[in-house]
Amino acid sequence: MTDLPSTIPQFIKPQEVVGNNLVFRDANVGDAAFILELRTDADKAKYISETSADIQKQVAWLEKYVSDPSQIYFIIQDKDRTPVGTVRLYDQQGDSFCWGSWIMKAGAPSSYSIESALMIYHYARALGFTKSHFDVRKENTSVWKFHERFGARRISETDIDYFFAIDADAIAASLDRYAKFLPNGIRIVP
Repeated sequence: MTDLPSTIPQFIKPQEVVGNNLVFRDANVGDAAFILELRTDADKAKYISETSADIQKQVAWLEKYVSDPSQIYFIIQDKDRTPVGTVRLYDQQGDSFCWGSWIMKAGAPSSYSIESALMIYHYARALGFTKSHFDVRKENTSVWKFHERFGARRISETDIDYFFAIDADAIAASLDRYAKFLPNGIRIVP
């Protein structure tokens, strides 16, 4: 009996995912200071889970991450390979993935948000995922409105968070609607 290929998507950490103006690369311990700078920024930290300012804790987390197959943590870079943000895929539930830790450096062009979201959906589809789920702090109005423009729908809420889901049709529609930001799709470097 021959083994059939798995139809269940799985997280695969590539060397790079190349878009139009952005490049995703897998995070490593050398990124600890950059990640900590983003996550402890007073304006950005209002909308994310609390992060210790201890660089050694960030290094230790990244050391464990390297061998963790349950998530992908990208450093978002511009074409000059200057880090401009982070984004993470995690919490696989069948063919649905969660994405978060999406933080852009102050002063990054607003088009980077759209392109990075498109890159996430393109890459997740390449892995076999068809839908996504995620949560956004209620106070983070611009981000949850962004997701709703992409076709995400609110499915529940707590006192502080909205929970969203986006299905395959809405993802495909957004990839088409915003294609000018990523006209050639993505290139994956394994």
